[in-house]
Amino acid sequence: MDAMTNRTSGKLRRGTLLVVDDEPEILTALEDLFEEDFRVHAATSGAEGLDILRRSPEVDVIISDQRMPGMTGDAFLAQAREITQAEALLLTGYAELEAVISAVNKGRIAFYAPKPWDPASLRSMVMSAMERHRLARALETERALLRGLLDASSDALSFKDVSGRFVRLNSAKAQALGGDTESLLGQQETSLLPPEQGAELALAEAAVIESGHGTDDIVQKQDGAQTRWVRVQRLPILDRHGALTHLATFEHDLTEQRNLEDRLHQAEKMQALGTMAGGVAHDFNNLLTAIMGSLDLMMHGGPKDARQEMLLKTAITAAERGSALTRRLLSFSRKRELLLRPTDVNAMVREMEALLARSLGEDVSLAYALDEAPWPAIADPEQFSLALLNLCINSRDAMPDGGTITLSSRNATLAEAEVQDLPAGDYVVVGVADTGTGMTPDIIAKAFEPFFTTKDVGKGTGLGLSMVYGLVRQSGGAVVISSQPGRGTLVEMVLQRSTKPLRPAHQPGEGGAPHGPTARVLLVDDDPGVRGVTATFLNELGHHTVEVGDATAALALLDKGEPIDLLVTDYAMPGMSGLELATQFRSRRPDVPILMLSGYADPTSVPRTFPLLRKPFRQADLARRVAELLKRD
Repeated sequence: MDAMTNRTSGKLRRGTLLVVDDEPEILTALEDLFEEDFRVHAATSGAEGLDILRRSPEVDVIISDQRMPGMTGDAFLAQAREITQAEALLLTGYAELEAVISAVNKGRIAFYAPKPWDPASLRSMVMSAMERHRLARALETERALLRGLLDASSDALSFKDVSGRFVRLNSAKAQALGGDTESLLGQQETSLLPPEQGAELALAEAAVIESGHGTDDIVQKQDGAQTRWVRVQRLPILDRHGALTHLATFEHDLTEQRNLEDRLHQAEKMQALGTMAGGVAHDFNNLLTAIMGSLDLMMHGGPKDARQEMLLKTAITAAERGSALTRRLLSFSRKRELLLRPTDVNAMVREMEALLARSLGEDVSLAYALDEAPWPAIADPEQFSLALLNLCINSRDAMPDGGTITLSSRNATLAEAEVQDLPAGDYVVVGVADTGTGMTPDIIAKAFEPFFTTKDVGKGTGLGLSMVYGLVRQSGGAVVISSQPGRGTLVEMVLQRSTKPLRPAHQPGEGGAPHGPTARVLLVDDDPGVRGVTATFLNELGHHTVEVGDATAALALLDKGEPIDLLVTDYAMPGMSGLELATQFRSRRPDVPILMLSGYADPTSVPRTFPLLRKPFRQADLARRVAELLKRD
């Protein structure tokens, strides 16, 4: 029968016994006495017994004679201790006190029995020895498991007695307290903390001890300038009678999880705001198209006195500023494709000097700390300028009594995780520093949230930093804020370094585009104002325009055989969209070019087959695109 199976239900499993005696009759008698409860190994000498122990490490109990040739029992048991933790009994027919003492000290015997032995007494000794051995093994297993749990866990784990003294703790807990596991054993944690924290800990542990129920709390801890969030679980440990003897504490750091949750929450809010901003920009672009188109037509509509011309130019300038605002909204909402290219950040900063001087007022002076040879950065120059203007206006507002804004640039090689969300590599850093009121850590944490502002009602939208954040993140970079109350603020845009050389930016002309051949144009737009202005543009360019307000009406004209040389359609329309119309139109008239108009669409969703002109546009922009399409056709 296997040594680990039960002999009969309700009795101890069979153990393993080693008996060592140089007299064969003694060995036989011992085997007969214990064969029902043990698997018995027999050896006639100490050397043979050591060989058996090396081959059979599962031995629970050893019974050894004392007086044997070659090796005495106490000497054998002393060497056996190097091989096994089995319990041991010494048998002897002589009253050798020194041998018994040696066996106790070196062989760590549990019992001593004289020869001849009393069978019942000897059986009792052996059974007790086996139980002790199994309990010791179970205890060692529990200790090993506990040591493994404590050593392997990155969480801070500790066990205390009812007086709050450490009885076990792992290295993570010891390091948090500034010590090591050995030196902290027996100490009270409350005495190792600042008085206020120690008092809070004492109350929390007393509540668990008094109630006998565990607690699970999220606590906020200050680690220098960093705020950490920790989940603290306290569990009572009871003895077999239900009395509380110890307290276990598990501390799991949630800071990274909280940061990830906050960033996800921020991303969700930015996405929601972006959707709203895209919708607003779409409607605003339609209005601006009608306004700018009408002003454009008036500007070129005949003689005007100087005052009329000045008013028209002022109105056009204001409308163009509104167009720039919608571009900012669309960039923020990710509805406008960034024109990323290698950019000289120093040149961009210098080009903004005149505009910044006009925008910031007389009480604000500009200073520069620009690197002499910055690397080319990956950026959209137009959007970069808007972001820089935003940051400078924020800095101006943070200096109600005036001050200095310093624009800086530098090259930076970042290590992994040096800046959150950025991989290691080369970057170009553009900074805007002010001498203003500064920000507290809680305000810095909210600075990028949409609509969050510290300004008075009506003096700020809370969108400036959100737009800068969205723009730089779209460009593959990050925004970093450094600030202290009363000591100013530094906002840095960390942009990716471009591996491509700089190239001159394309500057489209304002007019002078050739009209090209005249054509019969089908114009589809659900907004009457935009449709009217666009039709007027086309008619003045010499084209014949057929106007309809939706895609269904446009397809009906095609079905009637209406001759069409060019389709110009809005992208976002109720019912059938401009993209769907263009697809159906292409299947029916594959040779006719198509121009898409949009103040909203994400360019990546428009197939390259359909060129796109963004609203609001000027007559010259429309003339150029139409001429290109008709010439290509």
